[in-house]
Amino acid sequence: QNKLAAFSAVLILVVILIAIFAPVLAPYGEAEQDLISRLQGPSAAHWFGTDELGRDVFSRILYGSRLSLTIGILPSIISLVVGIFFGLLAGYFGGWVDYVIMRLADIMLSIPSLLLAMVLSKALTRSISQLLKAIRTVRQRGILMQASVARVVRSQTLSLKESEYVEAARSIGVSNGKIMLKHILPNCIPSLIVLFTLNVPSAILSESSLSFLGIGAQPPAASWGLMVNQSKQFLFTQPWLALAPCIAIMIVVLAFNFLGDGLRDVLDPYMKNQ
Repeated sequence: QNKLAAFSAVLILVVILIAIFAPVLAPYGEAEQDLISRLQGPSAAHWFGTDELGRDVFSRILYGSRLSLTIGILPSIISLVVGIFFGLLAGYFGGWVDYVIMRLADIMLSIPSLLLAMVLSKALTRSISQLLKAIRTVRQRGILMQASVARVVRSQTLSLKESEYVEAARSIGVSNGKIMLKHILPNCIPSLIVLFTLNVPSAILSESSLSFLGIGAQPPAASWGLMVNQSKQFLFTQPWLALAPCIAIMIVVLAFNFLGDGLRDVLDPYMKNQ
């Protein structure tokens, strides 16, 4: 019934397919240069024009979706797995276990994620391959986002562990591990799905910000944030160079946010009753 969320889901699926089949869909290579055609405006040959090295902007937008989605989705998955584990432990056992885990989560949440990523990126050598840099950024985002996931799982576990069906399972000798995995975790899934769709655009924006600042993806890699960084000197003469990656970032981030809002309305029982 939420047409905007449904359209966003279709759009995200299209972007994922574009990222997978970018080498097939892109009319030019990721770093293919044509200095004779540099800084050309949008045309039939180059839909989004060409940059200062004659590279096709449209092709680089397609290739850039790979890095953005990888940086967006992988850390969110990491944060879910780790956050669920510690959130269940903290909420179910309580006591000193809850205190230690939540204080560690508070420490992680108090650290600005972008600032930490900047420090770690500058501390490590610049000669590491592009793939390793992407993986490093993934781990940074996953570590920081898992704290918020753990807090959500903990809060729901605290209320669910006092439910009658949990007490019944405990009374017949069901182990704590089975209770957490089979009786508590499934009831946390709706909230986790929504949280996942909101964490993905946050990670994409962080990667774009790092690349724009010059400490994320490095040339000649196709990154939307890096493309904005490289085109800022042509902002008033060739604005399409900056507008194309900015619009791509905006579309993907809005799609994930609209999908998250729609899933919240569907999965949250309190929203259903309103």
